[in-house]
Amino acid sequence: MTDRTDTLGSLAASEPRTQANGPSLKLSGVRKAFADVQAVDGLDLEVACGECFGLLGPNGAGKTTTIEICEGLTDPDSGTVELLGLNWGTGSRELRQRIGIQLQETQFPDKMTVEETLRMFRSFFKRGISIEESIRTAQLEEKRTSRVGGLSGGQKQRLAMACALVGNPELLFLDEPTTGLDPQARRHLWDLVERLKDAGRTIILTTHYMDEAERLCGRVAIMDHGKVIALGTPQQLIAAVGGEDIVEFAVGSGEPGAPESGHAVVDAAELTAIPSVQSHRVEDGLHQLSVSELHTAVPGIFAALRAQGLHLSEFRTHSATLEDVFVRLTGRNLRDE
Repeated sequence: MTDRTDTLGSLAASEPRTQANGPSLKLSGVRKAFADVQAVDGLDLEVACGECFGLLGPNGAGKTTTIEICEGLTDPDSGTVELLGLNWGTGSRELRQRIGIQLQETQFPDKMTVEETLRMFRSFFKRGISIEESIRTAQLEEKRTSRVGGLSGGQKQRLAMACALVGNPELLFLDEPTTGLDPQARRHLWDLVERLKDAGRTIILTTHYMDEAERLCGRVAIMDHGKVIALGTPQQLIAAVGGEDIVEFAVGSGEPGAPESGHAVVDAAELTAIPSVQSHRVEDGLHQLSVSELHTAVPGIFAALRAQGLHLSEFRTHSATLEDVFVRLTGRNLRDE
């Protein structure tokens, strides 16, 4: 049986062609509008060589338009875009040889086999990895002769990843790469991304999985309304929430076990006056407090609610995450439509 670790090492060890000086990706003053909607609004962004960079944003934030502009699929209305020191206006032919793209959903001809599909994509590049290596990398050995139309959703995602890597790219765009993958295949892709990053490849990643962004990305940008509203390492952004832990609770206004009549009114000022409580927000009756010292905040919260004659119907705590940063900045969960 083939050792997949050897396969990963072989792919990652291929010599990258990225220039030593300058960023792999640079956007300056990029704007794009559709009718009266300003999808991208004067965006400035740099991604360093060898960096795994995460781009997050709710639907309608401009994230997809930004990625399509970077990939050369959409022209900006104004501003400049440079990839590997080149631009799509004068260097499109070379750029297509040096980047790899995995779209969120890739449509392959249903009647072609996995091997035929990879051979077709490999023929587009002057240099790259072998078909055998592509198939092993995507863990599709048993599906080599299967038609694409018969693959599962996760298998199609792995095939799309293999097609993105077949040209041995130095700049790789991954749009929701682990959607539809089982946990084992997801971990395999994480290992592959980390090895590619260690070998000097630059990766632009969009994802709805916060654990994925926290593990893989050296830096993360959060977009909303066509602009970057937060930029930094996952640790820096989490620290910006204002507390190390999150307390969430819901309350009822009557005695325990008594029927509730709507959402009970909580005095938010009393909560934020508790030592170590940094902030408070409420959505659909669920209160969320960012706190710096959990052991100090929790007794104070219990006492404040008891003094207001309120009783807990839900209570939980967790360490602050990128999801909390996202909700704080955008007012929405990452997966909100």
